[in-house]
Amino acid sequence: MYHKRQIDSYLNEWSAASVRKPLMLRGARQVGKSSAVRQLSRQFEHFVEVNFEENPNLKTLFEADLDPVRIADNLSVFFRKPIVPGKTLLFFDEVQACLPAVSSLRFFYEKMPELHLVAAGSLLEFALQSLPSYGVGRVRSLFMYPFSFDEFLEAMGEQRLLEAKQSAGFQNPLPDLFHQKLLGYLKTFMLTGGMPEVVSDYMENRQLLNVQQVLDDLCIALRADFTKYKDSVPPGRLTEVMASVVQQAGGKFMYSKASTNANHGQVKEALELLIMAGLVLPVTHTAANGIPPGAEADPKKRKMLLLDTGIFQRILGLNLSDFLFDATSTLINKGVIAEQFWGLEYLKYSPPWSPPSLYYWHREAPNANAEVDYVVQIGADLLPVEVKASGKGAMQSLRQFLKDKDKPFGYRFSVENFSEYEDVKSLPLYAVSHPHLNSPLTSA
Repeated sequence: MYHKRQIDSYLNEWSAASVRKPLMLRGARQVGKSSAVRQLSRQFEHFVEVNFEENPNLKTLFEADLDPVRIADNLSVFFRKPIVPGKTLLFFDEVQACLPAVSSLRFFYEKMPELHLVAAGSLLEFALQSLPSYGVGRVRSLFMYPFSFDEFLEAMGEQRLLEAKQSAGFQNPLPDLFHQKLLGYLKTFMLTGGMPEVVSDYMENRQLLNVQQVLDDLCIALRADFTKYKDSVPPGRLTEVMASVVQQAGGKFMYSKASTNANHGQVKEALELLIMAGLVLPVTHTAANGIPPGAEADPKKRKMLLLDTGIFQRILGLNLSDFLFDATSTLINKGVIAEQFWGLEYLKYSPPWSPPSLYYWHREAPNANAEVDYVVQIGADLLPVEVKASGKGAMQSLRQFLKDKDKPFGYRFSVENFSEYEDVKSLPLYAVSHPHLNSPLTSA
């Protein structure tokens, strides 16, 4: 069963455009790329899915030349389906296994622009890196992530609760009954995460213990992929560095703590490969004196997020009972999972046409250190965001940022309902998609 995704509207927009480029759907393994394309195919008379891992012999069709008319004719014969511009959706899946197919996208744009063509694949970033040019300016990319919390609610059949959440705000906070119900779903979502296979399992069985097994299987599959990343990096080192990303979550990533057997350069190479694969997402320090935040970013100071909170908690070895039955509603680990959740959610709600960036702010001073979890660009301004595991806290770092940067207000996300203080707008953790934060992140 297919569950509605935010990416669907962007795919529909691309499909309906009078002028379009071949589309490259990008994202980590098993985030739902193929399923989203198959859902899109229901709008077409014909659908031709070319999986280069399942049918490696099809690579030979791209060896002679990259003439799109010849390729389309041969694929039509092989699959016994017509490939007709305007009526057929052609899908190159696992396209990283056939680099000439990636190169062919530009020629489809030039010679068969009316044909709807989508390419997707796991570890696609590695394939693109090895190509001198794959059609820059002639291919459009769309970036995809696991389920967001809003998508999870819809999959759970909570459309009306989702609508109530989306219409709530500082002037009309949610009734406490709805607020508490959303916090309950939030705890569950932090444990399950948003990987489609996990969401489907939980929707069908509503058993968190089953979910843990599915997550374990996913972790094993992701580690098995490490052998494909790069010959010079041992899979064990990638596993070790990914585990260290989890252990160091919430603080600046320290290369010296990531491995007992690898040096700084080797750890850095492994980390960059995990980032390229979409499994790890960096949050970079910025001085935050003006826009864009990337203009004053310091890549030597980065925190790291894992792609999914469900996978995060499995690697962390979280005790489910401690999490579920915490009477204080604290979201464990001094807010580490809450902070991870917020950053991942913000990426998921950003426009998917370009990879966004995340930033944080940290001031080091004698007896006066201050750190703000995230800095976001809202229009022409940079504003601070603090994420709290509970509804308590003095917000000293946030107010220090407001003072240092002369900002009118900041955001706090916690388990508290919508509320406003003198210089702080407080939103519940489940409201990252709230319109106050709808401005896209800059990728500069």
